[in-house]
Amino acid sequence: MAEQMTGGCACGRIRYEAMIDNDDAYFCHCRMCQRATGSVSIAFKNIRKADLEWAHEPDWFHSSPIARRPYCRECGTSLGFAHPDSDRIDVTVASFDEPARFRPTAHFGVESMHRAWLCPPEGLKETRADEYRPLVDRWMKAVGKLPE
Repeated sequence: MAEQMTGGCACGRIRYEAMIDNDDAYFCHCRMCQRATGSVSIAFKNIRKADLEWAHEPDWFHSSPIARRPYCRECGTSLGFAHPDSDRIDVTVASFDEPARFRPTAHFGVESMHRAWLCPPEGLKETRADEYRPLVDRWMKAVGKLPE
């Protein structure tokens, strides 16, 4: 059963509503996505363009001769990836208000996959951001609370 979900950029300028009919998502590891996001991979939810409604039209970057990417020019949030000649769009999982519901079902662009990043060595130190005193102190000084 399809369900409406919301999402948007970090600063709130770009918001969207999307009809989601399953929890499937995928990781893209291709070099174009790595360069566009500054990360080793990105998680996407593929949906029909007709099922996505922008409350405020995003900015678009033509990342190649065959694709473009929606983003927010104010905060830099990457919002997706689309081929102009397709009826589908990939929306960044992290831009959804409730990203935890999605489950990866595949990897794409595996020729560029950083396997050590995907499966990091066991035993590395783990630190929660909300328990890291220098960061907590900065947030408390700036706005009196931790971000959501």
